Amino acid sequence: MTQPKNLDPYTSPRAFYGAELRRLREQAGLSQEQLGERVFCSGTYVGQFESAVRRPQTDVSKLFDEVLGSGQHIQRLCRLARRSKHPDYFADAAELEKLATTISEYAPMLVPGLLQTESYARALTRATLPFAPEEEIEDHVRARLDRQRLLDDPATPELWAVIHETVLRVPMGGAEVMREQLLRVAELGRTRRVMVQVQPFAAAADASLSSMASIMSFPDAPPVVYSEGAHTGQLIDEPPLVDRYQRSYDLVRAAAMSPKASLTLIESTAKDYTTP
Repeated sequence: MTQPKNLDPYTSPRAFYGAELRRLREQAGLSQEQLGERVFCSGTYVGQFESAVRRPQTDVSKLFDEVLGSGQHIQRLCRLARRSKHPDYFADAAELEKLATTISEYAPMLVPGLLQTESYARALTRATLPFAPEEEIEDHVRARLDRQRLLDDPATPELWAVIHETVLRVPMGGAEVMREQLLRVAELGRTRRVMVQVQPFAAAADASLSSMASIMSFPDAPPVVYSEGAHTGQLIDEPPLVDRYQRSYDLVRAAAMSPKASLTLIESTAKDYTTP
C-alpha cells in the first residue's frame, strides 16, 4: 500500500485530485485498502492516485464519488487532472511507462518513440499531421523527447524492442535522418538498458503481430498492453488478452535475429544511407 505523503494540493491539478481524494476517504473513515475493495481495485492503486503518481481514471473517479458520497466532485477534478501534453489516447500509457519495470515493444513500421531522434520524430510528426501548424508539431516532438528521460535513469524500466526490418528500410525524413536514427538505435542497444532485435522479412511467416504493441509489467500490478494504430490507441488490461499478446510477442522475439546480429544489421543499413 502506498503510504500517504504530504502533497501541496495547489502544485498541480493531479496533486489537488489526490489531496481531495485522501481528505474524503479519511472523512469517511476508510483506509486505502477499504476504499479499494469498494471500487474493485487495490489499496496500492488508491494510494497512487492520492500521491499523484498515477493519472486519475474516469471510471474509477465515478466509483469514488458513489462510495464517498461526493456527488461529482472527484469526477470534475478528474477532468482537470487528465489534461496531458500527449494525445488523449496515449496519455495513460505515457504515465504507465514511468511506473513499469519492463517494457517489451514490437514495432512493425516505425522506430519506437523511446528510441527516436529529434529529427526522426519531427519528420514522422509532419508526415502524420501534414496540415498542423509548426508550433503543434514542435509540441509533439518535445513531448516525445521528454519521454526518453526514462532511459537516463538506472531505476527506470528495462526496454526490449523488436523492430521489423521494414522499419530500417522506410526512409522517414530522408537518408541523413535515417542514418542518424539507426546509429542512435545501435548506440542505445550497446550502451543502455535497451535490448534491440530485428525481425527479418524472412521471419514474418514464423511469428507476427499485426500492429504496434507495448507490454508493460509492474512491481505491484498486473501487466498491461498498449496497442496503437493510425491516430488511435488503446490500453488492454484483460488478463486473457494480455497473455495472448505476451505469447505472440515471445514468438516474435524468438523468431527475430540475435541482439548482436541485429545491431550489426542496423549499423550496416545506416551505412547504406550514406551511399549515393
